Amino acid sequence: MRTVIVGCGRVGASLARQLSEEGDAVTVIDSSESAFNRLGEDFTGEMIFGTAVDEDVLRRAGTENADAFVAVTNADTTNIMAAQLAQHLFNVRKVICRIYDPARADVYKELGLETICPTTIGAEKVERFFKR
Repeated sequence: MRTVIVGCGRVGASLARQLSEEGDAVTVIDSSESAFNRLGEDFTGEMIFGTAVDEDVLRRAGTENADAFVAVTNADTTNIMAAQLAQHLFNVRKVICRIYDPARADVYKELGLETICPTTIGAEKVERFFKR
């Protein structure tokens, strides 16, 4: 499987290493070159320096041939814009983006985007802990 990951923070780097170790072709995009240090020297995927809302950067990353696209930068707007480009411009079948603001989740769902919100997930886990 070919996956493009936008954002090489803790989540993006961990996912990239995991998928790469499983044999997937992985390309990571980040606007900070130093972020790629999180991948380690044994990372076999590709690293693209640039902004994920730039069509040329997404093309260099091979988004048009991707089976999956994951946007996990620390900015909701960047994740949403990159995910929409992957879904609508590059026709990637599996697209998911992380958002921190749960109020935005419904709006993005209406746009047809799959989202994951760590804020909501964390709150739900804490609530379940107290209800035991």
